[in-house]
Amino acid sequence: MLIRSAKAEDLNELLQLSAVLPPGMTSMPFEKSTWVKKLETVEASLAESPDPSQERVYLLVMEDQNSGRIVGTAGVVAGVGLTRPFYNYKLSKDFKVSEALDIKVTSNLLNLVNDFTGETELVSLFLLPEFRTRYAGQMLSRCRFLFMSDFPERFSSVVFAEIRGWLDESEKSPFWEHLGRKFFNLPFARADFISAVNGSQFISDLMPRFPVYLELLPEQAVSVLGKPHDEAAPAKRLLEKEGFKYNGTIDIFDAGPVMECRREDIASMRNSRSMELLSLSPGELAEEEADALCVVSNSKLANYRLTLAPVKLPEGGGLVLPPSAANLIEVEPGDHVRILEIRMSKDDA
Repeated sequence: MLIRSAKAEDLNELLQLSAVLPPGMTSMPFEKSTWVKKLETVEASLAESPDPSQERVYLLVMEDQNSGRIVGTAGVVAGVGLTRPFYNYKLSKDFKVSEALDIKVTSNLLNLVNDFTGETELVSLFLLPEFRTRYAGQMLSRCRFLFMSDFPERFSSVVFAEIRGWLDESEKSPFWEHLGRKFFNLPFARADFISAVNGSQFISDLMPRFPVYLELLPEQAVSVLGKPHDEAAPAKRLLEKEGFKYNGTIDIFDAGPVMECRREDIASMRNSRSMELLSLSPGELAEEEADALCVVSNSKLANYRLTLAPVKLPEGGGLVLPPSAANLIEVEPGDHVRILEIRMSKDDA
């Protein structure tokens, strides 16, 4: 398996991939001009020095070595909301007391917020179902944390991810039908698409700025607040294993949970290690012969590449890689790489 930075020549394959994506993945709309702009932004983000006042987009793709096809994606956006507004709803409570009537009332509110402006967002995690084999999904999800570990100066101290919200059997969002649609008169999928392609300024223009009282919404809408789509539940669990938590912030369209974590608390970032590639093994390493199975990055921003490989970890430090893995990520003895252990060879699969 190879994961690498996306390039302009990937346009057609990425467009084909986005055509089969489920509803709600707004970071990868099936729209050619949007993909052209995104890939231009990715190229500029990799070429330029970090700028805390500008939004930057990094997109990694998984390439099937047998066919050369792009079969999965994983992205990171730094400086969210600095180029165009970024909105969420935040759950809160309002407590009132009437001494004259001896009544205490607690109301539940949704407040439109820009709390994540300037922070780092995990986006575009998708793997074709037929390629969801052993370790592939885990590798694709965690490769973003190696990327951030390799280039920490490019990312904020808070990292978050919007999880797709729950949809009914007709692919409608109960939350959108009972709230958003009242103000925009648009189907959920159309509003989601407009936001992805044209930005969310229309939300600022049309959405009321006052808090929304949950007591005024039907139970069908309230019951899905922070509830992930059935297909997005595994992604949520992976983030929870990394230390991410849901703290009451939701997506404004489908009410999906927003998971957040401080960068230094993300497990894969704490556990990844930079080390020197000492040598290549005489031949290919079998998993049972290796000291660990690791995701290995070449730590080169301009030509970023990762793979999954069995490795040797000599007692004196450093790393021994199989020749095929070294060739795939284009490194040689003496280079520094970053590793993240997926499992030790003695552990169960």
